[in-house]
Amino acid sequence: MAPSSPPSEPKASVSIEARPPGFGAFWWRVCATHTITYFVAGVLALYVLDYEHLYSQTELSLLMRPTSSAWVAAGPGLQFIRATLFALVLWPARTLLIERSWLVLWGLFVGLAVLGTAGPAPGSFEGAVYTTLPLSRHLIGLPEVVLQTAAFSFLFVTWCRQPARWMNVASSVAVILIAMMSLFGILAALSA
Repeated sequence: MAPSSPPSEPKASVSIEARPPGFGAFWWRVCATHTITYFVAGVLALYVLDYEHLYSQTELSLLMRPTSSAWVAAGPGLQFIRATLFALVLWPARTLLIERSWLVLWGLFVGLAVLGTAGPAPGSFEGAVYTTLPLSRHLIGLPEVVLQTAAFSFLFVTWCRQPARWMNVASSVAVILIAMMSLFGILAALSA
């Protein structure tokens, strides 16, 4: 009888437990995922929710820049600054957030950054209490931010659990394209 060979160990799947990302990889995943989902959600909301009209013809014109503003065009290209803040804040809790469901991260965003902001932003609890905006103006932008934060949370947690080279390449191309569109938008707004 031949000696039996030791049982082979199952291949470990790449996950946060097996190989947690360093800060650089974590930061890039936050920045890329946020910038891409922010851009897509913003473009959809611009057309579906008619932000051009809302920001120029309603009481929101007193609060929001017109969509033709160079600052609005710069917004997507500047999201890496906001995403860096997210990465710094989320870094200490990365293992918990990635091991748990993406719904935990999304719940934190909705609870703390969307509905529970410290200031009276439209769509937030404080905004509904302290501003004179009608309820309809508070509700109009919520689909954009709720869906964007859901997409961000799902894609980010998935990327951290299942890192892949193609995700790095695809996100790099997308972020570069968004930055270029932002730059061209700024130039167009300044030349108008």
